[in-house]
Formats: sequence, C-alpha cells, structure tokens
Amino acid sequence: MIAIQLALKNILGAGWRSLLNIAVLSLAFVIILWHNGTIDGWNQQARKDTQEWEIGGGQLWHSAYDPLDPLSIQDAHAPLSADMTRLAGQGQLAPILAVQASAFPQGRMQGVLLKGIDPEQKVLKIPTEILQKNPDGALIGKRMAQALKLKTGDALLVRWRDSQGAFDALELNIAGIFDCNVPSIDAGQIWLPIERLQTMMNLPGEATLMVAASGFRPAETSPWVFQSEDVLLADLNTIIQSKKGSGAVLYGLLMIIALLAIFDTQVLSIFRRQREIGTYIALGMTRRQVIGIFTVEGSVYSILAIVLGALYGGPFLWYLAKYGWAMPTGGQDMGISISDRIYPVYGTGLVLGTIILVVIAATVVSFLPARKIARLNPTDAIKGKIQ
Repeated sequence: MIAIQLALKNILGAGWRSLLNIAVLSLAFVIILWHNGTIDGWNQQARKDTQEWEIGGGQLWHSAYDPLDPLSIQDAHAPLSADMTRLAGQGQLAPILAVQASAFPQGRMQGVLLKGIDPEQKVLKIPTEILQKNPDGALIGKRMAQALKLKTGDALLVRWRDSQGAFDALELNIAGIFDCNVPSIDAGQIWLPIERLQTMMNLPGEATLMVAASGFRPAETSPWVFQSEDVLLADLNTIIQSKKGSGAVLYGLLMIIALLAIFDTQVLSIFRRQREIGTYIALGMTRRQVIGIFTVEGSVYSILAIVLGALYGGPFLWYLAKYGWAMPTGGQDMGISISDRIYPVYGTGLVLGTIILVVIAATVVSFLPARKIARLNPTDAIKGKIQ
C-alpha cells in the first residue's frame, strides 16, 4: 500500500511529464480497442451475411465443381437422388444449377452465370419469392444491375449452350433486384427458377451444388462432396487475420513510443532521486521494496492511462458500436463480404486482454531500470554518488 501511495505521489509530482506519458499510453489503449473491435465487428457481420446469403450451414458440391475454375462448371452437374429430393422438399437443402452464358445488354456482350434455384426455398436469404410470383422472370443483384445498367422490368437477352452442345437464346424479364453485402452471389450472376433452367439446359432434376440448412449436415454420397462452413469461410478468415496483423504494426508503434517515454522517465527519476532512494534503504527498506516502488509507478501509469482512455475513448467507441463505421462506396467491389457500415464489437476478452497487455508492458519497462537499485550502496546514494 505504501508503494502505491508513494508511486502515485511521485507521478503527480512530475507534472506535465507524467501527463504526456499517460496520454500517449491511453491513446495506444484506445486505438488497440478500436482497431480490433472494428475487425471483430466486420468478421462477425461478414460471416453472418455470408452464411445467410450464400453458404447456409455448408454446401454439397459436385466432385467436378470448382468455383475458381469457370471451365469446370460445364460438366459439374448430376441428378438428385430420391433422398436429396425429399430433403429439398422439406427445406433442408436448396439445390442450385449453375450454367455459363452470355448476356447482351444495350448491344454489348458480357459473360454471366445463370443460376437456378427453387423459388420456394427458405435456406438462403435470397428473395426467391419474387421468382415464385414471376416464374418467367429473372432475379439479379444490385451490383449486377449497375454493371448492366438494368432496372426492374427491363428485358435482357441471354445466350447459352445446353447439355447437347446446342446454342440457344432467350429474352429474360428482370422481375426484381435485391441488395446484399455478399458479392459472390451478385456480381455477374442471374437467378432463375431451377426447373426453368433445367429445361433450358435439358438437365431435368440435376444440380451443380446444394446448400444445407443451418445445423444440418447431409451425408456425403458420390458424386457430392460436403464443404463445411469453416472451409467455405477460410478465405474470409485469412483476410481478417491479415488485417489484424497489419493493424498490430500501428498500435505496436504507439505502444513502443509510450513505453519508451515511461522507461526514460524512470531512468531519469532514479538518477534525480538518489538521496531519496538512499534514505529509504537507510530507514530500513529492503532493496526489493524500493525496486517495488519504482516498478509500481509503471503499473500506476498504465492504470491512469486506462482511466483516461475510458474517459475520452469510451464515448467514442460507444458511438461507433451504436451507429457504425461508414465504409467507402467502392469497398463492396473488392469481392469480399463487407457492409455499408461496420459495427465494432468490443468483447469482454478483447477489453480485458488489452488492459492486461498495457499493465504488464508498463510494469516491465519500469522494472528494467529499477534493477540498478539492487546494487546501490546506501551511503553513496545519500551522498548522491550513484555510479
């Protein structure tokens, strides 16, 4: 208790020097919380949107299907078994048939992907009920509509090659445009009722992949291969980890600046307080106790920095968590799931972990220069002759 009282008295007595050290350390504390909270909020939001709009509880892929290889799509389809058809009717699976095609908006040609889906499905958040009301229409996303300069009610000519190799063309009516944060179900894609696309391709009852409902894992049967949520979200997890790593450089530099200032302050303090240190030892304090006083000063620096950071950073972080962090307009064109606004998430583990990091770091850098006290001669210290 005495060590804490003396440490607090010495910090307050240092005036502006202590205030600057506390301010820089508190800034590092707030930035660590802000950056990691924003990344965690983006991660949770992106995972939730991707699961609701694209992957559900996992997907069953045809063994030849590779979403990164457009050439694999032509042969990646197979008939649904009776059991899979039954599960699809129960709402446990949502079969999707993917077909390469060409679209001709305003006389231009653009490669597109036709995707057939059951209009009555409830596995994904895609508003397929629009197709249920307009079975002869097509559904596209907001990005696709902007790229092709289309709006609801417009006609779009598409050409495809069926399973026998014959080319065919059809003018589709845009029945609806949906807005979502997942570009992988929007960019370059046109959604149709699956039975209509199967008829167009001469592939009755066939699909390219099936999306499973949340919590449901269908058995793998050839030629279908189950892809879990972890596998489908692996790219997103990699991006999130890289963002956290790059952010660590920023707040790492701030921490180094703050801790270096505390280290220099403690070195100067020991040099200027030679007689005080000698008096402590002469009055009966052990060297360990004197070292403890200077080490505790670092802990008090960190605690005061956390309190100061809570005073000005708390309202700022609360505001961001409530109203979100607006993202640039072009952020959604990067090909990853990202919302117009990101709402940071400050979990208990993040807050406590950051507090522990700041306290331990400040304590350690205060202990390092204080070790010299263990080698002091009390008589020389009182005389101001520390070597």
